[in-house]
Amino acid sequence: MTKRTIVSLPGDGIGVVVLQQAIRVLDAAGFKADYIYGDIGWEFWCKEGNPLPQRTIDLIEKHKIALFGAITSKPIDEAKAELISELQDKGFTYSSPIVGLRQLFNLDICVRPCKSYKGNPLNFVRRGKGNTIDEPMVDVVIFRQNTECLYSGVEWTNPPAQVHQALMTHPKFVENFGKVPVNELSISTRIFTRTATNRILMAAFEHAKKYGYKSVTVCEKPNVIRETSGLMWKLAKEIQKNSFPEIKLLNTNIDAQMMWLTKNPEEYDVIVAGNMFGDIASDAFAGLIGGLGFACSAQFSSDGIAVFEPTHGSAPKYAGYEVSIVNPIAMIESACMMLDYLDEKKISSKIRKAVADVIEEGKVRTYDMMKMTGRPDVVQNGAASTSQMTDAIIAKFKIT
Repeated sequence: MTKRTIVSLPGDGIGVVVLQQAIRVLDAAGFKADYIYGDIGWEFWCKEGNPLPQRTIDLIEKHKIALFGAITSKPIDEAKAELISELQDKGFTYSSPIVGLRQLFNLDICVRPCKSYKGNPLNFVRRGKGNTIDEPMVDVVIFRQNTECLYSGVEWTNPPAQVHQALMTHPKFVENFGKVPVNELSISTRIFTRTATNRILMAAFEHAKKYGYKSVTVCEKPNVIRETSGLMWKLAKEIQKNSFPEIKLLNTNIDAQMMWLTKNPEEYDVIVAGNMFGDIASDAFAGLIGGLGFACSAQFSSDGIAVFEPTHGSAPKYAGYEVSIVNPIAMIESACMMLDYLDEKKISSKIRKAVADVIEEGKVRTYDMMKMTGRPDVVQNGAASTSQMTDAIIAKFKIT
């Protein structure tokens, strides 16, 4: 096995502890790597005015692969208030470092698997025929375009004259907003490019073909958002017809999808969407498999840079607990996605089997799996701590 170099980005809050636990699992499973720490997150915003320092960018550019924990983000005014005194009123403006990473390295492909674990008490259940209880097994992979749409950052409050003049060339703007004073306008743009949209669609279809999924669903709103959602649907039809005729292509509106996912989630395979709707759909499907404690993700650029992270936040209220109580499985699963990417599938399968065995056995469960409120005393009341869950997963390696 080639020894890898992985950039370790703990970030803020619980990101620090879950990344530590994931590395413990990787080590115990036999993955050989050097982990190089990278500075990122709130601490560096407060003391440097930059949550994503250039030195960290240089590390990622050099080593290409990063494991990322979580970051804290706050509104602009709150963020400015927490800068050290030497940086106050110096023109610094906070922006999310993970969004910055995505745009800087063009991490435009985001993959978010949502797969049920047998025996997870948090799995979605519904009423079946004859008033029976039915527990559908969800196996959905969401492809989220990661750099465009509403996350592009092209927005204004009190837009400058040239922007306002451009908007006034559109009859719908004139009709609905032409008489609104400019200083009352806040505008965010939803931008799709043909190149990036083609790339996310091709990635979704290729994944479906490689792993035997039967359908790809475009989850947008082309009947209303006709230019951007309409572009994705148009290109999806072309790609399916020309390159993947054996894969069924479906079209759902994001609002209807939120209803249908609790009616027939087992019928969906690969879902592809723009940035905002992909974010919504992935969190919604994560809720069916146990919540964000089980939600992993990977982000890829076209030139070989990959970042793997859980989709949960930094949960600062839990970070200060003397004993960490958070569920590390989302971070561990994200590490497994990294192993898959590195073609270390034997190790990733070993880890996933251990996780599945612990969950199905049901003897070790974190507070969320026991449906407890996340208070410091949950461990005394029978919930596993973060490290105890990791211990249980590692213990399964010796059995298997």
